[in-house]
Amino acid sequence: MKGVELYGQVRRAVYVEGLSRREAARRFGIDPRTVAKMLAFSVPPGYRRGRPPARPKLDPFVGIIDRILEEDKGQPAKQQHTSKRIFERLRDEHGYAGGITVVKEYVHERRQRQREMFVPLRHDPGHAQVDFGEALAVIGGEERKIHFFAMDLPHSDGCMVQAYPAESSEAFCEGHRVGFEFFGGVPRSILYDNLKLAVARILGDGRRLRTRVFSELQSHYLFADRFGRPGKGNDKGKVEGLVGYARRNFMVPIPHSSSFTELNAQLLECCRRRLNDRLRGHDETIGERLVRDRAAFLPLPATPYEACEKRAVRVSSLSLVRYRGNDYSVSTAYGHREVLVRGYVHEVVIACGAEEIARHPRSYEREDFIFDPLHYLALLERKIGALDQAAPLVGWTLPEEFATLRRLLEARLGKPGKREFVQVLRLLEVFRTDDVSAAVREAIARGVLSFDAVKHLVLCRIERRPPRLDLKIYPYLPQATVTTTSPSAYLSLLAGGA
Repeated sequence: MKGVELYGQVRRAVYVEGLSRREAARRFGIDPRTVAKMLAFSVPPGYRRGRPPARPKLDPFVGIIDRILEEDKGQPAKQQHTSKRIFERLRDEHGYAGGITVVKEYVHERRQRQREMFVPLRHDPGHAQVDFGEALAVIGGEERKIHFFAMDLPHSDGCMVQAYPAESSEAFCEGHRVGFEFFGGVPRSILYDNLKLAVARILGDGRRLRTRVFSELQSHYLFADRFGRPGKGNDKGKVEGLVGYARRNFMVPIPHSSSFTELNAQLLECCRRRLNDRLRGHDETIGERLVRDRAAFLPLPATPYEACEKRAVRVSSLSLVRYRGNDYSVSTAYGHREVLVRGYVHEVVIACGAEEIARHPRSYEREDFIFDPLHYLALLERKIGALDQAAPLVGWTLPEEFATLRRLLEARLGKPGKREFVQVLRLLEVFRTDDVSAAVREAIARGVLSFDAVKHLVLCRIERRPPRLDLKIYPYLPQATVTTTSPSAYLSLLAGGA
């Protein structure tokens, strides 16, 4: 191929010096037809094929390849045909006798033509996109997978990220609540993919049937929803980019936190620092553009939103309530009754009517039992024989003086001593552990080992008054009998001493 320098010399000789094409061909030793091409183009145009290359061995099989590639569109990405696999099928199933290279070239060219193209979009203020991502973090000394909620404002590129133990409806709602409060308002519309937390079902005409939880969230905050096409994450490319950005920047190196609360405080601080960044193509910082977003937002509702899932269930005969595969205890007084469970991200709250009857830390294990020992003490007082086998008391850590008190009570009273000990434990239903523990220590020191004595000492401690313990009201305590020594006994003692 002739170089650009030769093109310039030939064109100058003809157009400036006035040489004819034939004379220029003789001077530079090239064909006159080449001179004509050089005069038509200022730089070498490159080789241009007049018609598509002939593929006599492949052409009869092109329709089969096209059909395979079309069928692949509905298959998982990791189970679609490679060029090599298409070649093997053509060879083994259809008698193709050509080479693999021409097959690879055709498949590559076909896929290039099928790649999706996109229209640049403008993003008006006041709208948001939402998605979940996954990462690793060390929480309380344990490395675990976290699911982080990401909210992006496409106009300003403002972001909000929060981490949760699971991608649950409670986390979905809590993420919205925190995001709205962080930005100081509610976006006019939010774009989602078709996640099951929001969309129960896509109807035949493309309409979405919303989940109850999502409908309640939307009714409270009044934002409009928008959904991308199924399987097209690029429809919400802004938040998809934020998920990757947050993982690479906010969570590298792997974050270490004592709790999710601490980790989320760190993530919010990262989002605040990012407000000072100025991104490519913008003259203003993210924070400066966020002002326009906030001006277009809807106001926050006057009443707070409860980011929880609500379920009505029945208490079992074991005084347990099942929620998301785990069992949580309530007081035995509510056995067999209908209760309402509110599942938050980190707590499970159980109510009967308008009364809250139990509050537990949320468990994300499977088939776990979460007990509060206090819920079973009233029943154990009646069924004292189950005391040593009661599962709710396993792992209940109490100060050492409680074990000492039980040992002394059982040594003095036998089986009734167990019931007396459970009555002492029931003081923990009303009073603080520190106050009851101090009363038990004082009772042991005074030698007044009974429920009544411990209760009296607890009340005296709380009311800041001296204890008044009358031993006459404890007839079962050991009594000391003191008599007057008679003169004859005294003389007898003296005689024995002599």
